[in-house]
Amino acid sequence: MKMNKKLVEQGAFLFRWRSFLPLLLIFPGIVAISDSAVIEQKYGDFYEDSWVLLGFIISMIGLAVRWVTVGFVPAGTSGRNTKSQRANHLNTDGMYSVCKNPLYLGNFVTILGILVSVKVWWLVLLGSLAYWLYIERIIATEENFLIETYGDEYTEWASRTPIFVPNFKLWQAPHMKFSLRTVLRREYNGFMAVCAAFFFTEMILDVFMEREVIPYWLMEDWPWTFLFVLGLVTFVTLRTLKRHTRLLRVEGR
Repeated sequence: MKMNKKLVEQGAFLFRWRSFLPLLLIFPGIVAISDSAVIEQKYGDFYEDSWVLLGFIISMIGLAVRWVTVGFVPAGTSGRNTKSQRANHLNTDGMYSVCKNPLYLGNFVTILGILVSVKVWWLVLLGSLAYWLYIERIIATEENFLIETYGDEYTEWASRTPIFVPNFKLWQAPHMKFSLRTVLRREYNGFMAVCAAFFFTEMILDVFMEREVIPYWLMEDWPWTFLFVLGLVTFVTLRTLKRHTRLLRVEGR
């Protein structure tokens, strides 16, 4: 009981600062990039490009998990709130029917793709371990809140639903229709973060580690530059629409 209380207390702190915690991986990530440069020199550009592309695909799958989750939920749930717990409804269908924490699953897969792209095994291991240590505590805090809020309704759903690894045999169709506008309004930050992560990781590796001239790198690795510009334009456009118009607003979402 004391251990669970401790996890809940730690989780409350981590929940508040969860958006910034991935930044702690920046320093070990930079160290790992130096090892990555050695790997690229040993195996060549084709191996490096293929591996980075694999990492990008993994990250996009992670974002897709979030999009499929967010697109079906009502307002007041599955948000990015950090100051306090909030759940106006108990989500139990759609992605929540196969996994209790689909958004955190999506986050993990997204981060995993970025770590994989660096091509250093210990960074993947370190990042995965760090994510589990902090997400375990956040989940404990959220479950404590949901038990107090929904009681037996939550307990019954939680008893049959996996915490993290989906069981698609339990799938129940969402009772709400998919809302693309809700996804656009709420998920542009993640897409921008992925675009920026791959762009700057490749820039640091090629420009600062391998001493490529920036104009040459921009032409040679133009897909990552294009991706970053696309992410930035998407971010600015959707953020502007969200703040200054009602175009992305959907009743009840």
